[in-house]
Amino acid sequence: MGGQVQTGAEAWSHNGTLPSGVLVIHGFTGNPSSVRELAERFAAEGFHVEVPRLTGHGTVIEDMMPTRWSDWSADVEAAYKVLSSRCKQVVVAGQSMGGALTLWLAAHHPEIAGIVCINPVAQGRTAEEIAFFEAIIESGEESLPGIGSDIADPQVVENSYAGTPLRAAYSMYVEGAAPLAEHYPTMVMPMLLINSVQDHVVEPTQSDFLVAHYAGKIERVMLEKSFHVATQDVEKETVMSRSATFAKQVLGA
Repeated sequence: MGGQVQTGAEAWSHNGTLPSGVLVIHGFTGNPSSVRELAERFAAEGFHVEVPRLTGHGTVIEDMMPTRWSDWSADVEAAYKVLSSRCKQVVVAGQSMGGALTLWLAAHHPEIAGIVCINPVAQGRTAEEIAFFEAIIESGEESLPGIGSDIADPQVVENSYAGTPLRAAYSMYVEGAAPLAEHYPTMVMPMLLINSVQDHVVEPTQSDFLVAHYAGKIERVMLEKSFHVATQDVEKETVMSRSATFAKQVLGA
């Protein structure tokens, strides 16, 4: 029995007027509220939109403890099927772990027209970091302090969990991001990469890694004032307008 979905954290679906759509994916320990405004911008442009709520997110942290990369990747695969059943072409956009899931989906669906990665998790951790993770888990620790709400704007607080479920985070890096990186040299759909120069959750060097290994064309936007949750921060208008313009370009809308 899971916790109730928090108000504003619900999945969101929109029927557009264009023959194309955008799948929008939130990050680790967050929920659809952190990307809702971006999703609504795509909707305002006429696109069909799907924003799934990833398993274990948007309720209580206990629900997230047993979840793994395989759960979240299944969630985005299902949402992609729903969206592509009513669209000719799809763009996928994601923030943080949502960026990793965007890359994962694109690696498995070369027909995706383009991807938007916002401060994405793009690579695994070093052997030392993995050993550190494993040692903490083995000591019986199940969570560390939360990573949410890394936002420069003092008026904005991200709705996210107060803790970081360790086994779930380990799964994101070991089962998700690490094997994913091997696909980049064969991926060719255009990418809009938006990353914050000051990110206290996902190192900006992860975006550099993506640029160095990705085969397709990358349009990169560097945010000077925002922190990790760029979709809710001081430059969110830049994030939304650039994302909408990119989607219209690659989808011919």
